[in-house]
Amino acid sequence: MPEERNGDLEAVEKLRTAYTRIVDEIGKVIVGQKEIVNQLLIALLCGGHGLLMGVPGLAKTLLISTLARSLSLSFSRIQFTPDLMPSDITGTEVLEEDHATGHKAFRFVKGPIFANIILADEINRTPPKTQAALLQAMQEHEVTAGGDTFRLGEPFFVLATQNPIEQEGTYPLPEAQLDRFIFNLWIDYPSREEEKQIVRTTTSAYTARVKPVLDAPQIVDLQQLIRKVPVADHVIDYAVGLARKTRPGANGAPAYISELVSWGAGPRASQFLILGAKARAVLEGRYAASVDDVKSVAIPVLRHRIVTSFNAEAEGVTALDIVKRLRDETT
Repeated sequence: MPEERNGDLEAVEKLRTAYTRIVDEIGKVIVGQKEIVNQLLIALLCGGHGLLMGVPGLAKTLLISTLARSLSLSFSRIQFTPDLMPSDITGTEVLEEDHATGHKAFRFVKGPIFANIILADEINRTPPKTQAALLQAMQEHEVTAGGDTFRLGEPFFVLATQNPIEQEGTYPLPEAQLDRFIFNLWIDYPSREEEKQIVRTTTSAYTARVKPVLDAPQIVDLQQLIRKVPVADHVIDYAVGLARKTRPGANGAPAYISELVSWGAGPRASQFLILGAKARAVLEGRYAASVDDVKSVAIPVLRHRIVTSFNAEAEGVTALDIVKRLRDETT
């Protein structure tokens, strides 16, 4: 309907303005990393979750907590360790006694997962049972304890980190669980000038104050807006074609895929390519996704969904190399 479309277009323009303000607010604390901030917001608006990779000391926790403050969302950080239990994340039941009546009853004490933005730090350091508790909550947006179901607040956004250096004593996430993350984001070292600015600001008495730009209900509305963004058939064809070309033996897949890839991306990749493209378009003030939008999110969507073969490892070819090649070749 024309009136509804006009309202959506106005919302797109407001989000574009809000996006600029959010980047400015985060920039008060975080130096650089604008592309990562952009991708984090895209993942949040898509209603998905992100996997964050990077060596220690790159301010991942500070980045996520600053994002939460700029969006007026509750934030919780969970440090995953080998002895962490599922109840340490979701919460536990405690037995309480009413001193007046002597009556005893169980009461559920909510765990740290009951927040809008969760930083699951070093998720691969905890056993699969605890990983599964987090992933189940990510999928269902609820926690079950003692026969009762507790809904998690919306929006619910999980960012799990993995340390790419230390792999001893870790429990790598299986491919099926990696597939639940919409994006795999890599935080790189800052440039020389950015590092000088980081040192200058963090060793001074200056303390930045981050002002909230949006709140939880507005973000939920924007997540619904993303779903309504129209996508032309040729854009969907491009996204589906790109995902299918990662699969060895698939019709249209290049010959080198069978040699370099053991397992390609599933249908969820095609869905996330389109969702990510929609969110990127809206952040740029456009109410229609394009092929260029799909290309811009191809790397974070596909990188963790491709399992390379022994041949690729022997030749030093990474999943990133394969995605870049496919993206550039696919028209």
